Amino acid sequence: MSTSEMVRRSLPVRRIGSTPAPIGARAGRGRVERAIVRRTVRGVLIYVALIGIAWCAVGPILWALSGSLKRDGEITEPTLIPARPQWSNYGKVFELLPLGRMLANTACYALCVTAGQVFFCSLAGYAFARLRFRGREVLFLAYLGTLMVPLTVTVIPQFLLMRAFGWVDTPWAMIVPGLFGSAFGTYLMRQFFRTLPAELEEAAIVDGCTTWQVFWRVLLPHTRPALMVLGVLTWITVWNDFLWPLIMIQRNDIATATLGLVRLQGQYHTQWPILMAAAMVVLLPLVVVYAIAQRAFVRGIAASGLGGR
Repeated sequence: MSTSEMVRRSLPVRRIGSTPAPIGARAGRGRVERAIVRRTVRGVLIYVALIGIAWCAVGPILWALSGSLKRDGEITEPTLIPARPQWSNYGKVFELLPLGRMLANTACYALCVTAGQVFFCSLAGYAFARLRFRGREVLFLAYLGTLMVPLTVTVIPQFLLMRAFGWVDTPWAMIVPGLFGSAFGTYLMRQFFRTLPAELEEAAIVDGCTTWQVFWRVLLPHTRPALMVLGVLTWITVWNDFLWPLIMIQRNDIATATLGLVRLQGQYHTQWPILMAAAMVVLLPLVVVYAIAQRAFVRGIAASGLGGR
């Protein structure tokens, strides 16, 4: 045996995969595994919390839908799906109450108020965002401060104004008070107008556009997401309003849908399945409106800065 062969045999043989991993590599792998576990647990907790919140919102609606298909004596039974659904409850709603006319009245009021809010709030938002005049910031802060005044405080003054105008128990009392804008709508449109680049306005002015043309033709088309947000929120607010119609309206032919729900309640006995069926009918238009405008609504919330950015 040669000397080189003896030296080669005396050296330790290193097998593939037999070398222990360095301590730093094992520690790094452990940190990665712990981070993955923490991320998984955090994700599960977030989804559990979201499911709980969603159930708090959807649960009462599902219970009302279930109750609308039950008999009067089954309304307290803890069953979500009744054994024999009573679809006739929805027909009885329209027999006991002119709900179709009330829904049409509510849609008319909501449409008029929404159109006015969108137009006048966009005008005011453009003025506070783009026009330069003395006292602009002070006036805007004072206008914004009205958001801190509860609506119930202004009910009596508004009622006295409506009575002075002779508008009590008329459709004008439902349309005019909310027609000319609001502090929230003005703030929303102002924030969106401020996000638009100044070059658009400057280029329009160079081309000879007036202030109205800059607003109407150049900047307003870019505010469609914010207009959609304002329109949807205003529609929902008018549709769900109860206190103001209760004070101002007595006749069924101009009453709103929320008043119809109240008038289905008897003094000594209430047919809860029919009342829940009426509530489902009143809720359906809101679901349809939001389903149609959902994408633009979410985009407008994100673009206007109301989404927490």
